[in-house]
Amino acid sequence: MKRYICIHGHFYQPPRENPWLERIEFQESAYPYHENERVNAECYAPIAVSRIVDGTGRIIRIVNNYEKINFDFGPTLLSWIEWHSPHIYRKIIEADRVSIENRSGHGNAMAQAYNHMIMPLANRQDKVTQVVWGIQDFRKRFGRQPEGMWLPEAAVDTETLEIMNEHGISSCSGAGKECQAGWRGRVD
Repeated sequence: MKRYICIHGHFYQPPRENPWLERIEFQESAYPYHENERVNAECYAPIAVSRIVDGTGRIIRIVNNYEKINFDFGPTLLSWIEWHSPHIYRKIIEADRVSIENRSGHGNAMAQAYNHMIMPLANRQDKVTQVVWGIQDFRKRFGRQPEGMWLPEAAVDTETLEIMNEHGISSCSGAGKECQAGWRGRVD
């Protein structure tokens, strides 16, 4: 019997700009970095350029693990990476292209509801906005329609699933019974 494992990386950093200064203030705990630089250096970048070493610690190859895992990025975070770490941004986008080739046309990247809103708590119009904006950001970056969408806090309700289905999303990452039952674009 073959066994498989699916690892999903949900990458999200909320905007942290001081609303009066419109910038992120210095954070002593991030030293010597500023803004999201520390989490990028310790998390997002190493996933894109993971070192495989031999028994002596010599690097034998570098692997882009985004090619191997299912992932989503919040639009504000991916915008930050695009601007401040363009090499890593390109590695993330390229990983989705490679995964499409390796997985019969199915990419590893998923869209995300745009503002990380808890969807069951929102009204219908706000849910539609979150889905549409998330899809548009995904299309802009990855150049394709997303098959799946990460729902913030894995919270889901039937209305959100119906909206996602209306906009061409065929799978979700919620914790509700609909997603646990393997919802594939149908709401019965």
